[in-house]
Amino acid sequence: MIDKITEILNNVNNFVFKKENNAASFRLLYLSKKGVITELLNEFKTIPNNEKKLVGAQLNILKQKVEEIYQHQTELEEKTNQSKNKHKDSTLPVYQEGPGSYHPLRIVEDRLLDIFFSLGFDLAEGPEIEDDKHNFSFLNFTKDHPARDMQDTFFIAEHVLRTHTSSVQIREMEKGKLPLRLVMPGRVYRNEAVSARSNCFFHQIEGLYIDKGVSFADLKQTLYYFVQQFFGEGTKVRFRSSYFPFTEPSAEMDIWAGLETEENRRLTKGTGWLEVLGCGMVHPNVLDACNINSLEYKGFAFGMGIDRITMLKYGINDIRDLFLNDKRLLFQFSGV
Repeated sequence: MIDKITEILNNVNNFVFKKENNAASFRLLYLSKKGVITELLNEFKTIPNNEKKLVGAQLNILKQKVEEIYQHQTELEEKTNQSKNKHKDSTLPVYQEGPGSYHPLRIVEDRLLDIFFSLGFDLAEGPEIEDDKHNFSFLNFTKDHPARDMQDTFFIAEHVLRTHTSSVQIREMEKGKLPLRLVMPGRVYRNEAVSARSNCFFHQIEGLYIDKGVSFADLKQTLYYFVQQFFGEGTKVRFRSSYFPFTEPSAEMDIWAGLETEENRRLTKGTGWLEVLGCGMVHPNVLDACNINSLEYKGFAFGMGIDRITMLKYGINDIRDLFLNDKRLLFQFSGV
C-alpha cells in the first residue's frame, strides 16, 4: 500500500490545472466521498495492525498535501475571477437573448396550489433552518429514530436543514386556530445520494386538514380529486400501506408511469409505478403535543415531491436535469 500511496502522491504533485481541470474537479477526484483518499482510508482498515503506523503516517502526508494544493488552487481561482470582474463595464447595455420562461417546477407548484385552493385550502410557509422540536420531536420522532442520523439529515450546530415541510404543520397547529386546512410548499434537504430519482434537496408541498369528524375517506377523495385535476381523467392510482411517525394509519400513493420505454422502466425500477406522495391520519401524539385535543379533533396530512411530479408530468427522466439551468430545457416552457 506504501507504493500505491507514493504513486498517488506523485500524481498529485504533477497534477496540471487548466480550464477543465480546476479546483472543483481536483476535489472531486481526491477529496469527495468516492474520491481517492476515501478509497485509501477504506483500504487502510483492512491492513494488518503492525503495518498501520507506517502506512498511516504516509497516508496523512498524502491527505495534507492534497488539501494544501486544493486550498491554494481555490484561492488562486478566486483571485483570477475577482480580477476579471474588476474590468467589467457595468454601464454597457444589457442584450437579452429572448423572452424568459417559468421554470417547470414553478409551473407545477402553481398548478398544485390552484387545485388545493379550489378545495378551500390556504397557504402557509415556514423557515428552512429548523429546530429539533418542529422538525422531529413534535412530529413523534423518537430520540433514536434513523432520520435523526447524519446519513439522512444536514445538521447546522443545534439546528437542521428541514427534512420535510411537515415542520410548518407543527408551527401552524401550535397557534391553536382550528379548524385548519392548509397547503405548505417549500424546499427541503436530505443527505442522500444524488441519482436520476433523488437529490439532496428537492421541493415539497404538504397538506393538512384538522377538524371534527375528519376521516381517511376524506383524505382519499381529496387526493383522487388532485390526481384527476392535475394528470387528467382516468389516471391510474394506487395506495400502499406505509409507516410515518407522524401519521397513523399511513399510506403512500403511486401514479402509473408505464413500462413502454427504457426510461420509464429505469425510473420506476421496472414496476411501472412511481411514488408521488405519502399521507395518513395525523397521529394523536402530534395533536396532543400541539395542545389539540385528539379525542375531539382528527386530521389528515399528505406530502408530495414537486420535482417527481414535474418529471412525471413532462416526461423528464432525470431529476438532475431540473437544476442544470439548461436553456434547451427551460425554453420548452416559454409558452406554458
